[in-house]
Amino acid sequence: MELYDTNGDGALGSVELEQSPGLNAAMETVDTDSDGRISESEIADRIRAWQATKAGICVVNCFITLDKTPLEGATIIFEPEGFLEDQLCTAVAYTDSSGAFSPSIPKKDRPSPEIPFGIQLGFFKIRVSKEVHGKETIPAIYNTETTLGQQIANDDPAIIRQKIIINLKSR
Repeated sequence: MELYDTNGDGALGSVELEQSPGLNAAMETVDTDSDGRISESEIADRIRAWQATKAGICVVNCFITLDKTPLEGATIIFEPEGFLEDQLCTAVAYTDSSGAFSPSIPKKDRPSPEIPFGIQLGFFKIRVSKEVHGKETIPAIYNTETTLGQQIANDDPAIIRQKIIINLKSR
């Protein structure tokens, strides 16, 4: 809460959630009292729910477009929200010609060699980058100042659909 509760009221409202794209994207499953805010206890309850599933890693299928066209050759980074960065690993993916990708923790960064391909359950910021001739072609709101987020959990609506769909606009 210290990271995002700028007004000190003990809960994260819509303006504060803009600083945490992963939590913001998970409102539907985290805001259990439906008051439009997320409390520390709701976040803790959500983390306990992930732990209860005993699923540590999952594979997710994703698809990304830029201006309604599949985004080929982009680097996608799923970065744990700040309050989870000590517990979760960053996952990375590269898009194919259809804009498809599946984020995974790089082998060298996995907590254990036995951990398979995939991403851990958690709240993530998503950063999208594509450089052409040394110049970033993706707007900052999708990379250095990202507004993109995703919860990775078995009951997240995008995971239930079996595909995370990200639609970007160049303007």
